[in-house]
Amino acid sequence: MDAEPRSARIVRACALGGAGLLMAGCASMPTHGEIRSVQGSQGVDSQVRVFGVPPADKAGPAEIVKGFLEAMTSDDPQLETARKYLTEDASNSWKPGSTVTVLKSGLGRSPVAGEKDPDEPRWKVTGEKLATVDERSAYQPETGGGKYEWVLQLVQENKQWRIANPPKSLVLSESDFQRIYMPVNKYYFAGSALVADPVYVRQRADPDSRMDPTTQTVQSLLSGPSNWLGPVVESSFPTGTELREGTKSLSYDGQNTLRVPLNEKAENVTQPQCKKMATQLLYSVKDLTGSRLDQVELLRSDGKSSLCSVNDSMAGTIAGRPKAPEYQYFVDNEKRLVRMKLDSASEDQQPKPEPVPGPLSTPVPFSVGSAAVTYDERRAAVVSEDGHGLYVVPMSGVGPMPQVPVVTSKGAKAEALTAPSWDAAGDLWVADQDPQHPGLWRVPGGVGTPEKVQVAGLNDRKITSLKASADGVRIALLLEETGGRKSLWVGRIERPDAKANAESVSVRELRPAAPQMADVTAMSWAPRGRLLVVGRESRGVVQARYMLADGSMVAASLPGATGLVAVAVAVSEEEAKPKPVVGYSKEDGIVWLPPGAQWRTVAAGGRAPVYPG
Repeated sequence: MDAEPRSARIVRACALGGAGLLMAGCASMPTHGEIRSVQGSQGVDSQVRVFGVPPADKAGPAEIVKGFLEAMTSDDPQLETARKYLTEDASNSWKPGSTVTVLKSGLGRSPVAGEKDPDEPRWKVTGEKLATVDERSAYQPETGGGKYEWVLQLVQENKQWRIANPPKSLVLSESDFQRIYMPVNKYYFAGSALVADPVYVRQRADPDSRMDPTTQTVQSLLSGPSNWLGPVVESSFPTGTELREGTKSLSYDGQNTLRVPLNEKAENVTQPQCKKMATQLLYSVKDLTGSRLDQVELLRSDGKSSLCSVNDSMAGTIAGRPKAPEYQYFVDNEKRLVRMKLDSASEDQQPKPEPVPGPLSTPVPFSVGSAAVTYDERRAAVVSEDGHGLYVVPMSGVGPMPQVPVVTSKGAKAEALTAPSWDAAGDLWVADQDPQHPGLWRVPGGVGTPEKVQVAGLNDRKITSLKASADGVRIALLLEETGGRKSLWVGRIERPDAKANAESVSVRELRPAAPQMADVTAMSWAPRGRLLVVGRESRGVVQARYMLADGSMVAASLPGATGLVAVAVAVSEEEAKPKPVVGYSKEDGIVWLPPGAQWRTVAAGGRAPVYPG
């Protein structure tokens, strides 16, 4: 088996320039882009540019195979160096496009057994599949631990060994994938809510289209949502809308405006529809640059006249984003639901808990175990400490406490109702852990008749925690696997009025949201469709990390999270006043992590922290 670390190959390729074999542009210093963690084994800056080495004259089959696999990781236009390892026919027909097979580590390669130096040798390429990136640039984690295998057929062409059957996709190690690609969100509408659809684009110009990252993102947006999200969202762009022919680069002008020329399919849209189109586009590209994006203008197919424009403030109104919360909520040591005003939090001022208004401010006939608050902060859903009843209570007025729960459970305390969750549409979600009657329940509007929700692919796993996304089309489920291990999955919520034409609300296509974690303790949705996950990697310690909801990568980690057993994040995207991350530690109670600061205890006796949602 011949497998060489990718870091050695990259360093060697760049070092060739210093040895007199000049490779123009082998590496360049990045001038923009977000800071992202990379694997220590990668051994190079994630922004290093890599160009392949063409095949040497009279190179043997082993050298051809090795050189081709390395050239697939290069930044060459049209992957021209990789194509030099192929036969003429294979080079002309090879179209890996945007599809990628991602492996956990480098590829192994070896001659096919029993075929030592035949006239047309075959080499087997193998690896452990981590994920695939499909034709719509969407990342799909491998759930079955599948093995990758491809047999390369080598033939003599003009007395040189060449490959006749290259893989149908690019094949990259995880470290190479993170070096070459970057995650972006493109946005679509579900009703009035804007939904993040994560995809991957090349960090530099795409080898095939020669488009820069911004233009790649816009093109991906226009091509439509990912296959996973497609059944529950829609695009405001008319079918067939594309960038004006020949557009390879989009840039900002001196007024921080991005102008995007479209083809004739977008010529006759109404102004409201056009502004929704521009809103989708603005949110899709605003995180791609270090400079501020204040406005997007859509242009007609002549590339000059304007269709419409939206600024950041207007787009925020059209997008229907949840407003910034006024309070953070938790259950205090007297087992009451209380709140703390966020504006009162500062480094030198301790926020003070106060009872929530309404019936919950007076003595109630049960102790509160967990709670959820609507996004408008007008109602609370509370679960009794024994887990047997879920009550919906107004947080205003002086009326009596509701006597009848909206959902009940007969399970024991540890096997009864989970903490509830609201979505932005006002629907209430809760799971029953009773082994005799397990299930996921939805209460329409928080007042309707509870509906049991079918969860496809749940099998015999138990839902121990849940959190509906603010956009109402995804739900994060913490599932207890065989042996007690807990893993995090995200499902798509399909409603009767969704494009899927479902007869009742259901959760479909569960996919792993934190496959890197061996065991997950807690989770919360975060801005831009991310998840904050508390858990541990295999043979690792407990930590809190922001994860992309497609399960693709770790975005960032939080300090000192070892003792956390619960966590909450405000999903508001108000950048001017970011809210603290809130956690629950058995040793310290309710703790806050303000932006740029360290954890601090704000309520020693509290537990079950939540933000609205």
